[in-house]
Amino acid sequence: MMLLLCRMSFAAPALRDYDEIDIPAGTHVQVISLQEFSTAYCEEGDKVYFESTSDIYLYNKDVIPAGTRFSGYIDKKNEPIIGTHAAMRVFVNKMYLPDGYEIPIKAFIYTANNNIIGGGLTPPAEYIRVPHYQRWAMFRAMGTLQCAPGAKRKMGEHVTISSGADLIIVLAEPVHLSHVLIN
Repeated sequence: MMLLLCRMSFAAPALRDYDEIDIPAGTHVQVISLQEFSTAYCEEGDKVYFESTSDIYLYNKDVIPAGTRFSGYIDKKNEPIIGTHAAMRVFVNKMYLPDGYEIPIKAFIYTANNNIIGGGLTPPAEYIRVPHYQRWAMFRAMGTLQCAPGAKRKMGEHVTISSGADLIIVLAEPVHLSHVLIN
């Protein structure tokens, strides 16, 4: 009986033909938000989800296909104050390929403001009228009245990312892929 088990040949699983690939840091992935999140009602640590809208090719292989899901969390949140709108930073830590394979990643939602969503200055609360006289009209008291922003600013507002919003995920570290989907 033991001899019979040793001689039985097991069918080898049909493995996919692939090479290991490293997706470099700084790669941008276009995604949409799968839910609405805001500084008004979300806290640090709340989960957020995204889905890629286009394929990412590297070395003629579709390394991140459209429909890949990403999950992350609100890493940092600042409340609105006088003079500054609310702000948040979203850290993305998981990538789920369409076949269910899960890959840990380190990435952020990209913005030109050092990956901080929101945080801009509020408009001025008051304007100061400043007269400007033209050189040729100084003796005739003719001039222009200009409104310049004052020192006081309005109260900041919360920032909200709506469901379906177009965003970009930027990889902070390279991602090592040993799994590539083949159609």
